[in-house]
Amino acid sequence: MPTSQTASPTTPQPPTAAGVSMRDLLASCAAARAVSTPPRAPEPAEARPSRRPRPALGHREAA
Repeated sequence: MPTSQTASPTTPQPPTAAGVSMRDLLASCAAARAVSTPPRAPEPAEARPSRRPRPALGHREAA
């Protein structure tokens, strides 16, 4: 049996580029996080400050 078929040469392989820039990778991670995060629950009615009703903008009396 020839040795060229059984023994593999151990030459170091150069690092390969992933084909995706770091900027694109980080942007995709941020987008995935934004999409997978559920919306916040609405605040209870007691925690919101009460708003006074605004007067109608139609007719105003002169001072």
